[in-house]
Amino acid sequence: MIERHFEVPFVARLALREKQIQQSYRPLIAVHKWFARRPGTLFRSLILSEFTENSIRQTFYQSQQMSHIRIFDPFMGGGTTMMEANRVGCAVAGTDVNPMAWWIVRQELGELDVCGYQEEAERLRSYLEAEVGLFYRTRCLRCKSNEARAKYFLWVKTAYCAKCNERTDLFPDFLISEGVRHPTNVFVCGCCGELFEASNRRHPGPCPSCGNVLPYNNIARRNKSVCKHCNGPVDYPSKSVPEHRMFAIEYHCESCGSQSVAGSGKGRLFKKPDQQDLKRYEQASVRLKSVAPRFIPGDQIPEGDETNRLHRWGYGAYRDLFNVRQLLGLELSCRWIAGVKNNAIREALATNLSDLTRYQNMLCRYDTMALKSLDIFSVHGFPVGLIQCESNFLGISGRKGAPVGSGGWLNIVEKFAKAKRYCGAPFEIRHDGSKKVEVPMTDEWIGISRTNTKDSPQREVLLLCADSASAKIGGKMFDAILTDPPYFGNVQYAELMDFCYVWLRTLLGSSVPEFQRPTTRHVNELTGNISMGRGLEHFAAGISNTIKRSANRLKPGGPLAFTYHHNQLEAYLPLTMAILDAGLVCSATLPCPAEMGASIHINGTGSSVVDTVFVCRSAGKFPRRWLATNPNEVAAIVQRDIELLAVAGLKATQGDIRCLACGHLARLAVWNLRSIWDQRATVPTRMDAIRKWFSSFGGLESVLKALDAEYSHANRSQDWRRIEVINETYELEDEISF
Repeated sequence: MIERHFEVPFVARLALREKQIQQSYRPLIAVHKWFARRPGTLFRSLILSEFTENSIRQTFYQSQQMSHIRIFDPFMGGGTTMMEANRVGCAVAGTDVNPMAWWIVRQELGELDVCGYQEEAERLRSYLEAEVGLFYRTRCLRCKSNEARAKYFLWVKTAYCAKCNERTDLFPDFLISEGVRHPTNVFVCGCCGELFEASNRRHPGPCPSCGNVLPYNNIARRNKSVCKHCNGPVDYPSKSVPEHRMFAIEYHCESCGSQSVAGSGKGRLFKKPDQQDLKRYEQASVRLKSVAPRFIPGDQIPEGDETNRLHRWGYGAYRDLFNVRQLLGLELSCRWIAGVKNNAIREALATNLSDLTRYQNMLCRYDTMALKSLDIFSVHGFPVGLIQCESNFLGISGRKGAPVGSGGWLNIVEKFAKAKRYCGAPFEIRHDGSKKVEVPMTDEWIGISRTNTKDSPQREVLLLCADSASAKIGGKMFDAILTDPPYFGNVQYAELMDFCYVWLRTLLGSSVPEFQRPTTRHVNELTGNISMGRGLEHFAAGISNTIKRSANRLKPGGPLAFTYHHNQLEAYLPLTMAILDAGLVCSATLPCPAEMGASIHINGTGSSVVDTVFVCRSAGKFPRRWLATNPNEVAAIVQRDIELLAVAGLKATQGDIRCLACGHLARLAVWNLRSIWDQRATVPTRMDAIRKWFSSFGGLESVLKALDAEYSHANRSQDWRRIEVINETYELEDEISF
């Protein structure tokens, strides 16, 4: 059982390593972007802990076959549960109200001739090279070759001066490249537009071309700037779609290799766009008008908590988020894909195009340290910056065939092919000192049947694009329900996924009934959303209905386990209510890292990287020491969690500690309220009963106060550093039955 066999330090260490470079541990996630994916190693560990008799340390690197086990995920999202359970042979069923989630999992588990797919993808790239390749070539400053490939075009937003009506650049800074992955710092001159290098980032000195110092008084900040022509006031954004000016190119020259902009030493190649570069962009614009687009979506961007930010910047339709060169490449790609005869390959390429749009739009930013494009969803929203990065649409192949740069067709196809090959030959990564060793799981595979194998058994896979609370799921009872539910208002899944969906629907909608809806948004989607009037009570009622219905399909004593994290105790009311409504007991709340501490939306913030894994059952046992009757005893349990995470190499922050404490308080609320619970009461009444119990116990602050220095001295924000790993021992437990 999970309560006995789940070893926090072992699993947490695996999860920590996986989340730092998740595609290396679970290549299948590269099929398509989904948000906040939990570690596959965590869900594998939950399955093995529940259905094997030995320690997770003994079973994790052993191939498994569990064809007698049935597992259900009512919020399948990106498919982590489905992949991990299917991989070890379980019969799986999953539902999600979002058609993009359903499609992504369908692509992950579907059969595909990978070689045939790669051949078709190469034909597509050859076609695009002939049609638009010229628009991504540039002249090398060093060897004068006209065959250099533009990796990234950098654009700056512009606005009109209220005084002289001249267009001015909205530079938030003049730094293009930090001297980290490039030998020195690269700046754009705000006066003449030339690029130059300087060793001192704070004091770069005058521009070598025009002799002027950088005009920092003209930088844009807080929706205001100063005109570079007359020093008049410039306000932004306006009500119209923003205009941009191309001001720099990072490029790759195969003829002369990588040199610095000044030609002195290894580094990146940067240049100011010349007249030919600007002309080629205009040629792309003319070409787009001549092809009479059929696949570019005309959908308007609806109102929403995230999309309203786009409206404030003047973006009215999804096509407004792309420049003409990107639209041309996407239109021509759609035309080619629509003509592919093999259905599985056509759908795979359509999925690739949907994922490609994340990098081929004018909301992508340029990482001045890593020197790469940041896709539109590098944060879980629609960030509108002042500097945008346009990636090479085709992708660039280096001398050894590996992609140079990111965000092109070559990159997407390579990751997708690797993902699907992983289905036939999954592996785990074991760390041997500083070395990473791939351990083949020879008897495991992912899919309905094993590709290229005669007499392969057909596995039971049921995927439904439906509301989990009302979906009709036939068959036998489930041995376990494992899921990662929405975290109230943390991510607006539907608002963000519509960005990709409008393209996929335009390309495949006529052949996919699940794509008939004009949007992925649904009235029953379980996220908090102000613009749709969905608050905590809506979230609570929906979660409760789903958990109750799922629990009714669960074998007696089987686990319903889910991950959850939030810094505020109020956000745990719906989950606590759902567990009580389902008549379950929370037999364990286990800590496990589930986010990447170095990610843009986590690092430097007060957010948590630690999830609480709630394990709930109708009957079972748990260690007596997990019960607590006062804040001091809860603090002791949290202290133990902190120590276990430290063994794994994670130093808990204040945000992490708050999440741990909230999880235990929710578990104890279920235990103490279960005998007097009235699920017939109204949602506000039920939530208020839990709220009152939290208050009578002392609330979150009382636990944090009892933790004293452990909490007050913890980092206030995520500062991602690994700490030394120590050993952990386990003792026999005094258990309580329920």
